[in-house]
Amino acid sequence: MGYGQPRLAGCCLARSANTNKFCMQPQKNTEKVIVNRYPWYAARFWDGMRMSTWWNLLRENRFAFSPSRFPAACMTFIANPINSLCFRWQEFRWRNQVEQISIDQPPLFVLGHWRSGTTLLHELLSLDPRHAFPTTYDCFAPNHFLSTRSFMTRWFRFLMPEQRPMDNMLAGWDQPQEEEFALLNMGVPTIYRTTAFPNHGPVNLESLDFCGFTESEIENWKSAYMWFLQRLFFREHRPLVLKSPPHLGRVRTLIDLFPRARFVHIVRDPTAVFPSALRLWKSLFETQSLQVPEHKDLEQFVYSVFSRLYETFEKDRSLIPSAQYTEIRYEQLADQPLECLHKIYADLEIADFSQALPNVETYLDSRQGYQTNRYELDPETLAQIRERWAGYIERYGY
Repeated sequence: MGYGQPRLAGCCLARSANTNKFCMQPQKNTEKVIVNRYPWYAARFWDGMRMSTWWNLLRENRFAFSPSRFPAACMTFIANPINSLCFRWQEFRWRNQVEQISIDQPPLFVLGHWRSGTTLLHELLSLDPRHAFPTTYDCFAPNHFLSTRSFMTRWFRFLMPEQRPMDNMLAGWDQPQEEEFALLNMGVPTIYRTTAFPNHGPVNLESLDFCGFTESEIENWKSAYMWFLQRLFFREHRPLVLKSPPHLGRVRTLIDLFPRARFVHIVRDPTAVFPSALRLWKSLFETQSLQVPEHKDLEQFVYSVFSRLYETFEKDRSLIPSAQYTEIRYEQLADQPLECLHKIYADLEIADFSQALPNVETYLDSRQGYQTNRYELDPETLAQIRERWAGYIERYGY
C-alpha cells in the first residue's frame, strides 16, 4: 500500500421505541430498525478510506449499492481523493520523525465482546491524564489524522451525531474509539467490512483470531497496526489505552507485539450481551451499509462470533503474565465504578489512582440518570444462549 502498511485483502437492532421489548426474528428480517437519528450527510465508516481502499471494497462486492444508499456513497466518493492527498502530505511532513521513535511505554488493552461494557471501561480508563487513546477522528482518518485533526474536528463537527446509533452513549470526534475502525479505513482485513454489504454475508471472520492467516499475512497485520499506533504515540508520548472487541482473539499477537502490555478483561451476563449485540449490528447495518439490509441469519452470526472469540481467548489467555492481567464484571462496574477502577489500578500496579479521580468523578456525575437499553427474551432464545454459550456461563459464573 506504499507506506509500510501491508497490502491486505478484505473480510443493530433495536427494540420497539415504546415498549423496550426486543423481538427475536429468525432468518431473514427486513423490518427497519429504530436507531438514534443518523443524517444522510453524517460521516460513514468508509469516508476515511483512500481511493484505492474504497475501490477495492466496491469491486469485491460488485458495486452492489442499493439506490437509496447512493447519496451517502456520494459523500464517500468525494472524500476519498481528499484522503489520498492528505495522506501524501502527512507522510511527506511527518514520516521521518515518526519512524525515529518507538513505543517504549506498554499499552493497556481493554478486552471484551461487543456490548460487554468495553466502551464504558475504555472511557473511564482514558480519563487518566497520564493515558492517551485513539479518538473517533483518529480512527475515522487514520491515514492523515496527524495533519488534519485540528482543522477537521473544529469545522466539521456537524458530520458526527451527538449519540451513537445503537445506544445513548455520547458520540463525537474527540471521544475514545476502538482502533478496529482505523484498520478498516486502512484496508486491513476486519469483520467490520461486513457492514458495507451485509446482504453478502460475513467477511474476514479469520481476522478475529488469524486462524487461516499465513505467517506473512499476520506480519502484514502487525505492520499495519503498528503503523497506526506509532503515529498515535508520536503525537501523545503517553501509554495508550486501546479497545477493540476482536482483540479477544488476538492475545497471542498482542503479547508478541507488546510483551509488557497490561490487559483488563470485562465480562457481562450473556443474556444481556446477546440482544444488545444484535441491536448493535442491526443499527450499524441500517446507518452505515451501502445496501438496504435484510438482517439474514444475524442471530447465528452473533452466536458464532462470540463462541469463536472466546474459544481462542480461553486457549491463549495463559500467555498473559498474571501480573499484567485483571478481570471485572460489567455489573460491578456499572454499580460501583470507583471500586472497580481502584481494583484495576491495584491489580495492574498502575500508580496513584488519585490523579484520575477528579476526571472520573466529573464523568460519572454527567452520567447520572443514564439508562441502558432493556430487552425481554423469549424462552427459546434464553435456552439457545445457555446452550451455545454454556462454557462462558460456567467459566464466569452467569
